[in-house]
Order: sequence, then structure tokens, then C-alpha cells
Amino acid sequence: MAPSEASAPTRPSSPDDASRAVDVVVLAGGTGRRLGGASKPDVVARGERLLDHVLNGLSRLDGSDGGLPLGRVVVVAPEEVELPAGVLRALEDPPLGGPVAGLAAGLLALVGDADGTDGPAPLTAVLTCDAPDSYRALPPLRTAALDARERDGAVAVSCQGEDRHTQYLLGVYRTERLAAVVAPGGQPLRDVAVHRTLRALDVVELAEDAVRTASLDLDTWEDVHAWERAGGDPSDGASAR
Repeated sequence: MAPSEASAPTRPSSPDDASRAVDVVVLAGGTGRRLGGASKPDVVARGERLLDHVLNGLSRLDGSDGGLPLGRVVVVAPEEVELPAGVLRALEDPPLGGPVAGLAAGLLALVGDADGTDGPAPLTAVLTCDAPDSYRALPPLRTAALDARERDGAVAVSCQGEDRHTQYLLGVYRTERLAAVVAPGGQPLRDVAVHRTLRALDVVELAEDAVRTASLDLDTWEDVHAWERAGGDPSDGASAR
């Protein structure tokens, strides 16, 4: 199915805004094993692909009150996944190297697209296509990352108590620090666990209700159908990563 008309946000022109812009890496690869091998980004729910829910949400945030200035957007996905004009594509080589390899590929694409004046944004957000409301967490995550200047970024936390889980794939990071962890010495890591790799970063953890809800993803067809029945609220029947 062709993507809906999601537009790529333009890079802010104000020097102050540019210094605080957020580039975005959307992970949209994988095998979709729990969906019977279906392409996760192409799964249609509530009239749009899961990927388009994320991309359209990013466009709505850009320049809106309470939103955030966005830089470049790169989707880590194979060629079979259609992308709107203006959205960059990346993929680890060889494919299926895991989320950490996907992050490294996305960051490399952002560096390659940067012009000589601006370079990559100082902050990079990480989202996944199977969490269609994940973009909603970016404003508070960005604020937390900016406030904690000596730390490496801010990430979402799902649940509380014994079920507390750090969601490293929903965060806003200082770009240089993230790149150093996923591609140490310029060599992308492959087939490594997300938590074991990204826990090396010193991050603020946000457990606000809105952030926790945004971190919930649609792993199975049951999750997808529950999200549709709930009118788009992934907290009903969705599962935490």
C-alpha cells in the first residue's frame, strides 16, 4: 500500500532553533515474526500504515505549539517499504543486523545528508514504527534532554515498580554520544542487545503517564486489533517492549 501524504519537516532556519533541532531515526525493519512475517511498517490500522501514523505525527509536531523543531527524518527500512518524498532511507548492510545496527545505519544516513554548514542536529530522537503514538513522547523527552545538559539524553520508561522497563528505543539522545555507543570507532555493532548496548549511556528516565502510553507498541495482530477497537489508544491491549 502506498504511504499516505506525510510531509518531511523542514529544518529550522533560526540559529537558536537549529542548535536545538531534533533529527529522527525511525526503526522500521525486522522480520515481523509475531505478525506472521508481515511487514510491520506496512500494517494498516485505523486507515493508515503504522509507519504513516508515526511520520504524520512528526509532521504535526513540527512548528506546533508545544511541539518541537525537527531536522531530518530517516526511516531504517528495506526498499520494499515505500516512503514519502523528503524522508531519508537507511538500512544496515547486510540487513537484519538488529536494532542497534539499524540505529548506526540511520545515524550514518543523517551524516551523509547533512550539508557543510549545519551538520547533523545535536539531538537525535529514536522511534519505532510499531509504536504509532511514540511521536507524542518527543516534546517532554526533548525538554528533559535539554535540561540535563551533562547527560546523554532522555528515554521513556514503561510501567512502574517491578515491571519498570527502560525504553531505549523511545528517546532523545545527544547525537555524538549515541553514535559513539552504536558504532564505536566508526564500526557499527551488529546482533547485539539494545539494553546491553545503550545502557552505557547516562540518560534521564521519564515515567510520565503520557510518555508511558506512547511507549507501548503493537507486537501482534491481537495488539493491532485492540488498538483499532480502542480508537487509537495503544494502552488498551498493546504490549511494552
